[in-house]
Amino acid sequence: MYDLIEEREFFGKKIGGRQPFFLISGPCVMENKDLLDRVCGEMKAICDELGIVYIFKSSFDKANRSSINSYRGPGLDEGRKLLDFIKNKYNVPVLTDIHETIQVDPLKDTVDIFQIPAFLSRQTDLIAKAAETGKWVNVKKGQFMAPDDTRHIKTKIQESGSEKYMVTERGASFGYGNLVFDLRGIPMMHKHGIPIVFDGTHSAQLPGAAGNITGGLREFIPHMMRGAVSVGVEGLFMEVHPDPEKALSDATTQFPLAKAKGLLTQLLELDRLVKTKFLED
Repeated sequence: MYDLIEEREFFGKKIGGRQPFFLISGPCVMENKDLLDRVCGEMKAICDELGIVYIFKSSFDKANRSSINSYRGPGLDEGRKLLDFIKNKYNVPVLTDIHETIQVDPLKDTVDIFQIPAFLSRQTDLIAKAAETGKWVNVKKGQFMAPDDTRHIKTKIQESGSEKYMVTERGASFGYGNLVFDLRGIPMMHKHGIPIVFDGTHSAQLPGAAGNITGGLREFIPHMMRGAVSVGVEGLFMEVHPDPEKALSDATTQFPLAKAKGLLTQLLELDRLVKTKFLED
């Protein structure tokens, strides 16, 4: 059995083993400073109350939009300023996506976790450059990638001189315009000693199903997140927004900020149960 991986240090706490999950959460894209301030403030308060390690996430550039006319974000320079603001005000680790190696150096003094988007999960130079900073690297598993193939991601990061790696499950392509979440993938990836994050919001997407934007089935996010917790993930990833339907990116799959505490409370209870009763070292 490969239900649980060894514990390791993570921003002054521990992850892995029977430790509770950590949370990566925030609005999909940086729409404005007030949105980031509100979301981080509320999510940090929730996580502090529940005892969850919280990492703030938002993207300065959504380079993988379906349409060339879709909103992409404020760009690297303004995005860095916004992440600095959040980090300094709330004293939380911050995560953002990178798409090119030239984005790493300008961000390395701000970002605590570099995230590699799913479509770029095999981009060796990008993964290696991020790992060489000594920061954590979270690689979104490509929708086309088999669970066992994530071992190559781990190797690339290790050979770049780092042991700070994690992989995020975000669904696999199931024909055209559909994703499925295969629970078997998490223990398969645990077999390689990789900390696994489950992204409940992107796993609910229907790529390209809404014409020139990605559609989604928000109502299934809690079901999939409960499923992921039941097999012992180290972390959860959830994009949240005060008014998801008006969000400038991923409007069909961001989770309502007002419902985040209720869902996390439920997930934390399930996490404690399965890690103490049902999972094996």
